[in-house]
Amino acid sequence: MSAKVLIAGASIAGPALAHWLHRFGAEVTIVERAPELRPGGQAVDARGITKEVIQRMGLDEAVRAARTLTAGAHTVDAEGNVLQTFSAEDDGGDGYIAEIEILRGDLARVLYDATRDHVEYRFDDRITELTQDADGVDVTLASGERRRFDLVIGADGLHSALRAMVFGPREEYLRHLGLVLAFYSVPNEFGLDRWLLDYQESGRSVALRPIQDATRAMAMFTFPAVEFDVDYRDIEGQKRLLRERMADLGWLTPKILAHLDDTPDFYLDQVAQVVMDRWSEGRVALLGDAAYSASPMSGQGTGLALVGAYVLAGELAAAGWDPHAGFAAYETRMRSFVEANQEIGRLHVQSLEGAEPTADFESKWFRDLIDRALNGVELIDYVGAPGVRG
Repeated sequence: MSAKVLIAGASIAGPALAHWLHRFGAEVTIVERAPELRPGGQAVDARGITKEVIQRMGLDEAVRAARTLTAGAHTVDAEGNVLQTFSAEDDGGDGYIAEIEILRGDLARVLYDATRDHVEYRFDDRITELTQDADGVDVTLASGERRRFDLVIGADGLHSALRAMVFGPREEYLRHLGLVLAFYSVPNEFGLDRWLLDYQESGRSVALRPIQDATRAMAMFTFPAVEFDVDYRDIEGQKRLLRERMADLGWLTPKILAHLDDTPDFYLDQVAQVVMDRWSEGRVALLGDAAYSASPMSGQGTGLALVGAYVLAGELAAAGWDPHAGFAAYETRMRSFVEANQEIGRLHVQSLEGAEPTADFESKWFRDLIDRALNGVELIDYVGAPGVRG
C-alpha cells in the first residue's frame, strides 16, 4: 500500500518531507507559488538531532559543502571595537554561531537536487480550492488542473495559504513577538572575513554576516515594533519602514542602507510564532513554520522543519498511511520539542528588548530547556514501516 501526497511549499520543510515520503514508498507532488527556487535568504542552522537527520538523509556532505563557513561572531561598538566574541566551536558546534550554518536558499537547493528526479515539482502554481472526504482530497490548482490525493501537507511558511484555507485566518494563529527582522545581501566593501559583526543600540541591531561568496555579505536588521501593519508583500513599504527605523543608527548602518535599492533579495517581516492546538484536520496536515514557527529568534526553524519532516513521514508510513493515526503520532512526538523551541524564541526576544529576564540563564531549568530544544525528539528508525524501500 502506498499514498499519493501533495505538498504545498518548496523551501526546506516541503522537499525534506518529500525526500522521506519517497523513501517510504509514497508518490509525491510539490506545488510552489514562486516561479523558481528562491536564492539567498537568511542563514539557517543545524543543531542537535537535526544533524543526525541530515546524516540519515545522506546529505551531510552536500550540506557541509554549502556552509557559510562563518568562524564566529563579534559584537562591536559604534567605532567597531570588539566587545564580545562567540566561536562556531562553542558548545560542540551548537552554540550562538552553529558549526552547520547555511543560507536558506542554498539548503533549499541541496534538498531540491536530492529529490527532483523522483518528486513532481510544479513551480508557479498553488492550491486554490480543496475539499476532502473520508477517502481523499480533491484539489484545484491555479493552473486549472484538478487532481485527487490521499494526503495534503502544508509546508508553505509563516503566512501559509493552506493553513488559512483549512484552519482559518492567519490572525488566529500568528503571535507577533514585537520585533521586526530584515535582511538582504550587499557588496562586501566592509573588509568582512569569516566573522559576523553585530552592532546593537537602543533595542535595535544591525549585523553583517559572511557568506561563501566573499565578494558579498548578508546584512541583517532587527528593531522593536509593537504594531506591525505593513503588508508582507509590499516591498517598497517595507523598505520605507526600515529606513525610518534605522536612519539614526550608528556604526556602518548608513553605508549598508545605501544598498537597499540595488539588492536582489530584500526580505522584511514581523518576528512571529505560529501557535496551534492541532496541526491536522482530516487528511490535511501542516509542517514547519506553517504549523509551529518558533521565529528566527529561536535559531531552530530549520531544525523544526527537518526533524518534523522525518517524524511526519515516518509516522505516516508506520501507520500504513492512515492519516488519523499518523498525524496523531506526529503531533505527540513533536509537541514538546516545538514548545521548547518556541520558549527559546520568546526568551531571546525579551533579552534583545533589555527587559528584566524572566528566566535564570544559569539555572538547571534553562539548561534542560536548551537540551529539550536541541534533542527533544527520539529519532525512531522507521525502516520497518510498511512500504519503506530498503
